Amino acid sequence: MKDKGHKKTRDLRRLRTEQPHPAATDLDRKSSLEIARLINAEDATVARAVNRVLPQIARAIDLVAAALRQGGRLIYVGAGTSGRIAALDAAECPPTFNVSSRTVQFLIAGGPKALAFAHEASEDDTQLARTEMAKRTPGNHDVVLGIASSGRTPFTVAAIEYARHHGAQTIALTCNRNSPLERAAHFAIVTEVGPEVLTGSSRMKAGTAHKMVLNMISTGAMTRLGYVYGNLMVNLSVKNEKLKQRAISILEQATGADHETATRALESSGDRAPVALVMLAAKVTRAQASAALKKSGGNVRQAITQAKAN
Repeated sequence: MKDKGHKKTRDLRRLRTEQPHPAATDLDRKSSLEIARLINAEDATVARAVNRVLPQIARAIDLVAAALRQGGRLIYVGAGTSGRIAALDAAECPPTFNVSSRTVQFLIAGGPKALAFAHEASEDDTQLARTEMAKRTPGNHDVVLGIASSGRTPFTVAAIEYARHHGAQTIALTCNRNSPLERAAHFAIVTEVGPEVLTGSSRMKAGTAHKMVLNMISTGAMTRLGYVYGNLMVNLSVKNEKLKQRAISILEQATGADHETATRALESSGDRAPVALVMLAAKVTRAQASAALKKSGGNVRQAITQAKAN
């Protein structure tokens, strides 16, 4: 068992994300400004790493959009930093795109309490991963995306293996090539950000890269579904005064209506911004706008075209 443990340590050290950064070997001797400059310089390389995998990200966007169009779900899986980034993106989809919390979900090793407190032991629990994924009942219309900077987190690998075995489409998001997670999934998005300024701290460049990728996938998929009009988040959920004013502003920008007209349309729609937009753009009633949106599957641009045709 001791030899096996040594082998795992050696394997971990071979990962680029675990290697020391040559420019940061004396980090503890640098001034505050030098530390900030070094981290900033490394952060500037993250966008380039993401740029190299844009075709794979586009593939993921298409896959997720197709799944959601059929009533499926996007389920993120991760441990530690990866799980927290997943939870953030999942939590922000309902208010941004007015989708159900069922539509984009997250599964984190250690459960919701791991969002606030480190729960490292759960990262190795493969049985827990299978049990928690089984509760989600993954199937043919779902996409399950596993996130692990190292690409070898047992919890995440096991969850992806379970989801794939039960018919879900699976994606690996990692920073190291040829990893167990990549082999477990249908395909991988590998953001090769290299060594961290703070050796092995994947909350830094790796975490930033993966936040960027999740932003692209969720925003891209929702846009492809028609929940965005132009570049306006017309499907936003109007739950407070700030969001109401934002919705009114969106209606003004999208249709050219003045403030009073946009306000009346939003109120008439029952504070449903997509309905108000179709009402204004197609000059139809609330009932006609709602019917057009239902027929188009929530695609705002298509709903406007349909409402005008009728």
